[in-house]
Amino acid sequence: MNYFPDEVIEHIFEYVGSHRDRNALSLVCRSWYRIERCTREKVFIGNCYSITPERLIQRFPSLKSLTLKGKPHFADFSLVPHGWGGFVYPWIEALAKGKVGLEELRLKRMVVSDESLELLSRAFPNFKSLVLVSCEEFTTDGLAAIAANCKWLRELDLQENEVDDHKGQWLSCFPDSCTSLVSLNFACLKGEINTGVLERLVARSPNLKSLRLNRSVPLDALQRILARAPQLVDLGVGSLVHDPAMETFAKLMTTMNKCKSITSLSGFLEVTPRCLTAMYPILPKLTSLNLSYAAGIPGSDLIKLIRHCKKLQRLWIMDSIGDKGLGVVANTCKELQELRVFPSDNIGQHAAVTEKGLVAISMGCPKLHSLLYFCHQMTNAALITVAKNCPNFIRFRLAILDATKPDPDTNQPLDEGFGAIVQSCRRLRRLSLSGQLTDKVFLYIGMYAEQLEMLSIAFAGESDKGMLYVLNGCKKLRKLEIRDCPFGNTALLTDVGKYETMRSLWMSSCEVTVGACKVLAMKMPRLNVEIFNENEPADCEPDDVQKVEKMYLYRTLAGKRKDAPEYVWTL
Repeated sequence: MNYFPDEVIEHIFEYVGSHRDRNALSLVCRSWYRIERCTREKVFIGNCYSITPERLIQRFPSLKSLTLKGKPHFADFSLVPHGWGGFVYPWIEALAKGKVGLEELRLKRMVVSDESLELLSRAFPNFKSLVLVSCEEFTTDGLAAIAANCKWLRELDLQENEVDDHKGQWLSCFPDSCTSLVSLNFACLKGEINTGVLERLVARSPNLKSLRLNRSVPLDALQRILARAPQLVDLGVGSLVHDPAMETFAKLMTTMNKCKSITSLSGFLEVTPRCLTAMYPILPKLTSLNLSYAAGIPGSDLIKLIRHCKKLQRLWIMDSIGDKGLGVVANTCKELQELRVFPSDNIGQHAAVTEKGLVAISMGCPKLHSLLYFCHQMTNAALITVAKNCPNFIRFRLAILDATKPDPDTNQPLDEGFGAIVQSCRRLRRLSLSGQLTDKVFLYIGMYAEQLEMLSIAFAGESDKGMLYVLNGCKKLRKLEIRDCPFGNTALLTDVGKYETMRSLWMSSCEVTVGACKVLAMKMPRLNVEIFNENEPADCEPDDVQKVEKMYLYRTLAGKRKDAPEYVWTL
C-alpha cells in the first residue's frame, strides 16, 4: 500500500479528523497502522473501563486530546446508584507518569476529585482545555487549581455538574497574565461570584468568544461585562431580574445593540419576563437558542421571543411554549435543524405539547434532523406525517410522559408510527422511544434501521422476540439501553456474539435472571457483566433464579475492574 513515502501519508492523515475514519485507516495495513498510531493526537473512549490508561498511552504516544466517558447513560435518570465508579484520578495519574503532552481533557459522567484537578493542573504544562459534563465530587478548590496553574488555559466549560462551592473566590486565582481564554462556562455553579474579578478577567481576554454565567451575576454586572467583550459569539445569561424602568436596564439595552457578533444565547436561570426585551436586538442573528432552564418564562413570552429568531438552527425549549408556540417556531424558523422540547416541572404543564406541535414543526422545518420531544400524547398518523416531512433524521428521541398511553385517536399501539420513522429516515443513528408498543415495532427497527448505533427503549414490547429482532437486524448497533421491558433470558442469551460488536448493553427492571448473567459471563470472557444489588446485603449470594434489577454489560480489554463497590457483582 506504500505508493507514497511515510512523510506524505502522515501529511494526508493530518486532514482526517473523524475518530471512525482514523480507526478505518489503521486497519488498511501495518504501515498505515504504525503511521496512524504515531500521528493520532485526539482519542475518544466511550467507557473508561473498556481499556487501561497504560494501554492507551502505549497505543497512542502522541496523545494531546482525550475524551472520556464514565457512568452509563441511564445515570442521567438516576438509575445508576451512587458510588458506582467512573473515577478519573487513575487516568490523570497514569497520563502524568507516562509524560503525555496532554492539552485537552473532556469528561462526561465521571467522578472528578479536587486532587485530580490539582494533579491535572501541575502535570501538564501546556494544558489548554477542560470540559466537564455531568461530573461530580469536585469543588471550587479544584477549579482554583486549574485557574492558578494552567497558564495557557483557553477553555473551562462546566456543564450540569454537581459542584460544592467553598467560596474560595476561584475566579481570582486566574493570574493577571492570563489573557488566553476563549471559552468560560460556569452556569452550573450555585455560589456567589466576585463580579469585579470576573469583569477584569473578561477585559483582558480579547479572544473570549463564549461566556456563560451563573445566576449570581446581576444585571448591572452583565452590562459591564458585555461592554468589555463586544466580540462574544456565545452568551449565557444567568440572571435577568430588574425593573425595566431603571437606568441599569436602559444601559443594558444600549450595550446589547452593540453586540453584533452574538449568534448563540442560553441561560435565563432567573428571569423577569419584562426584561426579555433587552435581548431583542440580538435575536435576529441567533442560530442557537437554549431556554431549557428558563422555567420562569411563560409560554406567551417565549412566543414573542421566537418571532424574532428567523435564523435559528438549534432550539432547546420548555414544553410551556405549547403547541401554538411550536406552530410559531414552524412558521418562523425555516432553517431549524435541531429541536429539543423538555418537560416543565410546573404542575399542570405536562399537557403543554402534543402531536399537533410536532406535526407543525415537521411541516415548517424540512431541514430538521435531530429531535428530543417530551409530550403528553402522540398518534400514529402524526408520526407518519413527520416521517414523510422530515426524512433526514439522524437522531429521533420521543418520550410520552404517560408511557402506557396508546394512540388517543385509534386506541392502537404506536407501532406503525415509529415504524414509519425507521422506514423513511434511513440515516437514523440514534433512536429513543417509549409508549404503548408491541414486538412489531422492534421488527420494523430490525428490518429498516440499518444505520442505527444507539437504541433506548422504555416500557415497551411483549416478549423476547422484540429484543431479538433488534439484535439480529441492527448490524451497526453499538449501545442498547432497555428499561421496564418484558425481555428475559432467551433474549439475552440467544446471540451472545453480538455483544462483542457493541460497546454496551443496559437492562433494568426486565425479566433477566442471575443465572443467565452467569452463563453469559462464562461464554464471553472479554465482556464485563455487572449486576447491581444495592438493595441486598453485600455478603448475600444471589440465587440463580433471582431476577436482576439492573445489569450493565460492556466490552473491555482491561478485565474486571478493581474499584467496584460492594453492591456491584462483576461476573
